[in-house]
Amino acid sequence: MGRQGGRVVGRAEAEQRGPASARVLARFLPALLICAGVCYDLLTPAAFTAVPFFTAAPLVAAPLSSLRTTLLTGLVALLATYAVHARFALLPDADAVTEILTVITVSALAAGINRIVRLGDQRLATAREVAEAAQRAVLPEPAERIGGFEIAARYEAAQEGTFVGGDLYAVQDTPYGVRLVVGDVRGKGMGAVAAVAVVIGAFREAAEQEATLEAVAGRLERALAREGVRRGGIDAQEGFTTAVLAELPHGDGTLRLVNRGHPPPLLLHGDGEVRPVRAPEAALPLGMGELGTWPDRAAEHAFPSGATLLLHTDGLSEARDAHGRFYDPQRRLTGRTATAPGALVARLAAEVRRHTGGGLTDDMALLAVRRP
Repeated sequence: MGRQGGRVVGRAEAEQRGPASARVLARFLPALLICAGVCYDLLTPAAFTAVPFFTAAPLVAAPLSSLRTTLLTGLVALLATYAVHARFALLPDADAVTEILTVITVSALAAGINRIVRLGDQRLATAREVAEAAQRAVLPEPAERIGGFEIAARYEAAQEGTFVGGDLYAVQDTPYGVRLVVGDVRGKGMGAVAAVAVVIGAFREAAEQEATLEAVAGRLERALAREGVRRGGIDAQEGFTTAVLAELPHGDGTLRLVNRGHPPPLLLHGDGEVRPVRAPEAALPLGMGELGTWPDRAAEHAFPSGATLLLHTDGLSEARDAHGRFYDPQRRLTGRTATAPGALVARLAAEVRRHTGGGLTDDMALLAVRRP
């Protein structure tokens, strides 16, 4: 990647070290506060109080540590409060009693805060499990070999902790060959997820039943139109999905494509040549049939042995670095020797993360198919 790539990687590593250092500091912060309180009390006259340090310690520990650690922090803060007063008088005076009660009260509140935070963490963990189950249901991982082809898929969410969004992929072995779809639904949130489910469900049914790839695209168009009317609102007027559909007939080395406003797939040859597989005619995305209707025409291309077809969403081709430069998959992949689809999509995902400095601005779906 050269000097520029070194700067990007270095910046990403620095960003990763930053949160790690902050977590280490937060872990030891309660002990540091108690030590600071003891030093403050020892170095100042008796009229000055270090109780703010002692009360802050359990409050800091509450959201970051376990209940046991929070209670232990409160106990140590309480003992430290008594100890700094005991050097003046063995029996605490009124001010000392007030400060001790303050530390006890704040420690009890810290324990309550800890329980609330832990319950929130448990709910979040449950939500993540549900999201993972939704992803497996909506975007199941394809088998490594389907219809004689080697297959690999990868989904990278732009928002950390998000498992499924508006990008989609699906693979189906049919009597007409292996059929694939990669798409990008307009919008975000649960509306986009619902549209993804509609497209994939319609694709799996149509791929088995329709004799041509053009007819499959027509079924997806009608399914999205019905979904837009059902949901109403802005989605009924402006909802659309860019998609590319591919068909790989069994055994004849042919590739058929229908592109509905989606970035063109890349064909990676065994000798390192990479070329985009473009549609001869531009077509509107799925769901925009009311703006203009014309019959889809599948473009036919050669798909030689040892070649890999890479279908992707614009999260790959429009990923930007810190200087606004796009990631160019065709240039990056040219000259590379052929690799297994799984290694290819994993390497692309890692390179895009490094290119963007560790954070994507859009979801990214990758689907690689290799003819052995």
